[in-house]
Amino acid sequence: MDASEFRKRGKEVIDAIADYYEGLDQIPPMSTVKPGYLYKIMPHEAPEEPESFDDIQSDLKEKIMPGITHWQSGNFFGWFPSNSSFPAMIGDMYSTMFDVIGFNWICSPAVTELETVVMDWLGKLIGLDKRFLSIKDDGTEGEGGGVIQGSASEAHIVAMIA
Repeated sequence: MDASEFRKRGKEVIDAIADYYEGLDQIPPMSTVKPGYLYKIMPHEAPEEPESFDDIQSDLKEKIMPGITHWQSGNFFGWFPSNSSFPAMIGDMYSTMFDVIGFNWICSPAVTELETVVMDWLGKLIGLDKRFLSIKDDGTEGEGGGVIQGSASEAHIVAMIA
């Protein structure tokens, strides 16, 4: 896929996502498929040649969507709150564009520093004392700070170690 095809298909995908969200409350939130449904309808070997984007879209609609639980539906009252939004999706697109592995500052200074700024915003929003923030009012480095963990499991491990 070259940049021209990416632009074309990206616009189609964004339209499909917007259409999905506009009609989401009309879709039953829970899937009715039985275990093993997808194995029965998918090829049992990886394709030797790339499939067309149109074929992939067709597979998504006809094979994948029936097995999706629609967590974002206003009719789904499931296990966890879902909080996806159009701005979050656009943010995900930018994040994917940069594809940064942010182990530490040198890997990508803007990523590390943005995480620090946002964590301080969050700390202030929830009323943490200033000593828990990364940056002091004068702009110098503080004693506190936090990081965004990639999963609940990572957060639990960090909390147990602390």
